[in-house]
This record gives sequence, structure tokens and C-alpha cells, in this order.
Amino acid sequence: MWRRFFAILGSAVFLFLAPGTLAGLVPWWISHWRMQEALFGLQALRWVGAGLILAGVVAIIECFARFAWQGLGTPAPVFPTKRLIVMGLYRHVRNPMYCAVTAMILGQGLLLGDAWLIGYGAAVWLAVSSNRSISAGRVLWSAEV
Repeated sequence: MWRRFFAILGSAVFLFLAPGTLAGLVPWWISHWRMQEALFGLQALRWVGAGLILAGVVAIIECFARFAWQGLGTPAPVFPTKRLIVMGLYRHVRNPMYCAVTAMILGQGLLLGDAWLIGYGAAVWLAVSSNRSISAGRVLWSAEV
């Protein structure tokens, strides 16, 4: 019982620290959340951006809740899960939290019409995808056959 309580508390704290910084604080720092002209003059991109933000928020909350409730831990390395999470979005995507954070950043860029946010979103995507590839490659190359 206490483990689940601390898993929920730890996940909530980590939610605000990691994704909250990457998808909230930094985009605010870049754009101050001011609306600009729609990118390429296409107002429909604002709706696409709102959809990406909504999908990202739902996905990140689902992932954090799954870590705390089913895994009895947090996404933070200091309090890892007791059980491997293979349900929900993890059944379809290896790193749904990275996808969700990137979607929220790109969504803000499209909604606000801010090309700098789109660039930041692309940089985050490149950083997390290359980090995952390098980490996985290291593990695979060091494995004995």
C-alpha cells in the first residue's frame, strides 16, 4: 500500500519536473505562449496543433498513471517500477512518453504559429531518438551471443 502511495506521489513530482520542463517551461520561455500568424498562413495547422497537445497530454498522463498503478514505481530512475510495463501505449510504442512530450511541443508550435518551437520540438525528437538508439546499440553490441 505504501509503495503505491509513494509511486503515485513520485510520479506526480517527476511529471512536473521532467515533461513539465521540456513541454511546458521551455516552450513558454521560447514563445511566452503568444499567438503569432499561423504557420504558412494555414489556420488549420492551429487545430492540428491543439490535437497534438491534447493527444500528448492524454498519453503522458496515461503513461505516468500506468507506471504508478501497475508498475508500482515511477519513470524516474531513482524509484523504478517493480514490474515491467507492457500494457497500454507501451504495447504499441517503445517510448510513448518521448512521443507525447514531442507531440506537445510540436503542437504548441503549430497552435501558436511559432517556428522556433517547431525547431525546439525537432531538436528534442532528435535528442531522444538518437539517445535511445545509442543506448540500445551499446546494449546489443555488448551482449554475448
